[in-house]
Amino acid sequence: MLDQRLLRDNPELITSQLARRGLHLDLSPLQAIALQERDLEARRSELQAEGNRIGKQVGALIKAGAAAAGPEVQALRDQGNAIKQQVAELEEQEKALETQLREQLLALPNLPSADAPDGRDERDNIEVKRWGEPRQAAAGEILEEHWQIGERLGLWETERSVRIAQSRFITLQGQGARLERALISFMLDLHGSRGYCELLPPILVNSASLTGSGQLPKFAEESFRCAEDDLWLTPTAEVPVTSLHREEVIAAEQLPLRYVAYTPCFRREAGSYGRDTRGLIRLHQFNKVELYWFCHPEHSAAAHEQITGDAEAVLEALELPYRRIELCSGDLGFSASRTYDLEVWLAGAGAYREISSCSVCGDFQARRSAIRCKQGKTTQLVHTLNGSGLAVGRTMAALLENGQQADGSVRLPAALAPYFGSDRLSAAA
Repeated sequence: MLDQRLLRDNPELITSQLARRGLHLDLSPLQAIALQERDLEARRSELQAEGNRIGKQVGALIKAGAAAAGPEVQALRDQGNAIKQQVAELEEQEKALETQLREQLLALPNLPSADAPDGRDERDNIEVKRWGEPRQAAAGEILEEHWQIGERLGLWETERSVRIAQSRFITLQGQGARLERALISFMLDLHGSRGYCELLPPILVNSASLTGSGQLPKFAEESFRCAEDDLWLTPTAEVPVTSLHREEVIAAEQLPLRYVAYTPCFRREAGSYGRDTRGLIRLHQFNKVELYWFCHPEHSAAAHEQITGDAEAVLEALELPYRRIELCSGDLGFSASRTYDLEVWLAGAGAYREISSCSVCGDFQARRSAIRCKQGKTTQLVHTLNGSGLAVGRTMAALLENGQQADGSVRLPAALAPYFGSDRLSAAA
């Protein structure tokens, strides 16, 4: 959530930065609400101070021998009661304005970082790094896409999954289920060896958790809700991990806090129908290993490079060619101020596809979730960062397409073989 003080004192800065996202807003009505709330708060504070002064005056008179029911004391008490009534009325007005202001601020995205390149959409994103040699089909060779390989090797079942749920759900089976489990364990172990604390959080989250991470109110239609409870199926482990320290003050010497969490994730994928309808790329339910940092504001830029490097370490260990893309201001996610996307090479499709987004969110989520750090007498909002480390289904897709062999089998990288129990997938297994 954006800083209310910035809205009051410098709305032009917010307007100019949101324009970098392609949002052109008139914030003057919102600023007027913020200024009105500040004035009410100042008036209430003055009245409360006056009420306290009167209370002390009453006490002093009684101590000096004045009758508690005497006219002078009673007049002061009447004055004090009138002030209490005014304070109560002002508090109600403040509360109404605060609610109105918060609802509107919650709908505004984060401001782009000064380091994020300007641009309108994904066409203006910048490639900053490549790793590995993308596999190309040799002469006379036909490379299959992952969904073709998976169906041929019997790695998953789609038609029966529609019977169980609906379209865009999948049942992994046999080698496919074992490979998914191997990938999750491999990723968690790798990140654990790099200093992350492993979490297994709830996958049902309440509205406050979704609001704190920035999913609500913006993405309500993208999420699955349990009708009888204030609970939602989590769209990403970023949501429960953000709320792990909601409304807490963390000692600065404890920072950074670095977590890795595996969860199933659930998304409606509204607006994506007709795209990636086969295979593992765009499902309503998928597994993901998420990286998450709480850090001191002074260290968030360096943390962004490190969390991105930790996600890249998975791709490199799995021998998967990838590229790092820096998103322009117009393509940033709602809560992000700066983002690197990692795109893995899919040899069968002959294209790079996103497999991780690593974002620094500044104090945007921390303000929504009331997460602070304290150093000495100074208390300030922490900075949060998140990144997929990685999306498991898309990792499997990349392994299938890049590891496919002429005999129809799929070679697995050496780092994964101990987890899977073999270095190869084959139709005979």
